[in-house]
Amino acid sequence: MKIPFSYNIRNLIVRKTTTIMTALGIALTVAVLLASMALVEGLKVAFTQSGHPLHILVMRKGADAELSSNFERSVFRDIVFKSGIAKNAKGDALASLEMVTVINLPSVESPEGMNLSVRGITPVGLEIRDDARLIQGRWMEFGKREVVVGESIAKRYPDARIGNKIKFGRGDWEVVGIFKSEQLARNSEILTDLNQAAADFERENVLSSALIRASDDVARQALINDLSTDPRLNVKAQTEKEYYAAQSNSGMLISFLGTFVATIMAIGSCFAAMNTMYAAVARRAKEIGTLRVLGFSRFSILSSFLIESVALAILGGLIGILLVLPLNNLSTGIGSFVTFSEIAFQLRVSPSIMLTGLIFAIIIGAFGGLLPAANAARQQILNALRQI
Repeated sequence: MKIPFSYNIRNLIVRKTTTIMTALGIALTVAVLLASMALVEGLKVAFTQSGHPLHILVMRKGADAELSSNFERSVFRDIVFKSGIAKNAKGDALASLEMVTVINLPSVESPEGMNLSVRGITPVGLEIRDDARLIQGRWMEFGKREVVVGESIAKRYPDARIGNKIKFGRGDWEVVGIFKSEQLARNSEILTDLNQAAADFERENVLSSALIRASDDVARQALINDLSTDPRLNVKAQTEKEYYAAQSNSGMLISFLGTFVATIMAIGSCFAAMNTMYAAVARRAKEIGTLRVLGFSRFSILSSFLIESVALAILGGLIGILLVLPLNNLSTGIGSFVTFSEIAFQLRVSPSIMLTGLIFAIIIGAFGGLLPAANAARQQILNALRQI
């Protein structure tokens, strides 16, 4: 014979103060875990949604990032004649020589400043980025000291708004436009004229990379193989999507730290749930004896107390999810260990993350309630009835 679940619910309501305190402890534990997971998920989404399927990024062999790639102009001049590169309406190869550097600007959250990526591009480079559209102002004029900034930068960096001037290199650069790209990582970049930027940083011949658009999927893979195996070029070619996907590792440290902290808190929550259930067993000794007299088995009593502990944990898990939900789509930024600059993205509290939090809470409740439930099941009938 099973003990009705309504019996457990009534007991939790009667002990409402203890129930609420234990549930809140579990809720905070779940919230810490889900917040770190939401951050990592948002970062992954930002990078996995970046990169054109036909784009190939070419860097110097051995380089893991554009910032550390010393890519020479002479190599680029050889690459543009490779077969498989798409052409524009004028018949020019859709290949852009580019330079990436880092500058420091004060942000709303960090007045002392954060690193941002500045990308020098050619007119073809702007043409290749056909996913980017202006939302304010105009595109920079090549040959002038002008920049356009991604939407994420304009929102979080007051100095990077239209009409302002950003100081880097040898002087000031006027912000003339704000763009928004479907490839989310690009919204954290500042675009300017390659030759102007290269002259300012004295990098006229040694730049960062080449961005190439292949004519189709077959040509893309053939072009990657050709570039990577050509001993004269000494370059590393990969799809733009692969390059951005590798940068999602920036969130792994945060994921580890969040999980570590949540695990420590979970141990504490297990003990809190255990203390709550032990106290419940001590207070309800006569009830337990009465249940045994009425014919309920030891297993039924063990199951009932365990279910009560898990129900308490589920309540805590649901509260934890509610605490984290306001973070969904919250914009923030994180420094990338690959680019050494900030990447803006939105936190994502997905259904799978919420389910993970609920399962995590159930595990806490199960471990916290198992020993007290076993203790309740071991109670001798006469001893239980004698207790006041």
